Amino acid sequence: MAIGPVQLIAVGFSQPDFHGEIIAELERLRESDTVRVIDSLAVYKDADGELAVEHLSNLSQDEAIELGTKIGALIGLGIEGEAGVEAGALAGAEAAAGGVEVFNDEDAWDVLEDIPNDSAAALILLEHHWAVPLRDAIARAGGFRISDGFISPLDLVEIGLLSAEEAKELHAMEQSAAAAS
Repeated sequence: MAIGPVQLIAVGFSQPDFHGEIIAELERLRESDTVRVIDSLAVYKDADGELAVEHLSNLSQDEAIELGTKIGALIGLGIEGEAGVEAGALAGAEAAAGGVEVFNDEDAWDVLEDIPNDSAAALILLEHHWAVPLRDAIARAGGFRISDGFISPLDLVEIGLLSAEEAKELHAMEQSAAAAS
């Protein structure tokens, strides 16, 4: 099965209110064939740093069975307790044995560590369908990915894509929940 570029997005919430709006937007993107949600989790971290995990998903039952708990395996989070951690470790070991280069400690992103105590995060693993033709064209031209990342709205002012007022509004919206925690 060919797969498009995949991205893990971690979004924090100081006062989580998962009332379906995020899943509804992901469903809209899925229906337009823009993205596919491979996996999504809500992770709650209490004041002592203890984690509780809940699956969030707009996958069909068949897709969920096919894909399994990919975020848990990717970040080493044992959704199914020790068995989940072992399954994730085994999948990583099999990939390494098959010649796939896995992350080293320098490249690792400890997304769970980044979640502040007494807050929550939505972890969403997306496949970008829209990017498949672009990725393939780049590969045919001999190109390869060096890095990627989201750009802050504040940085977009400097290059004229947003006004200072628009950037401040977007930045405030992105940061308001973080400041409340």
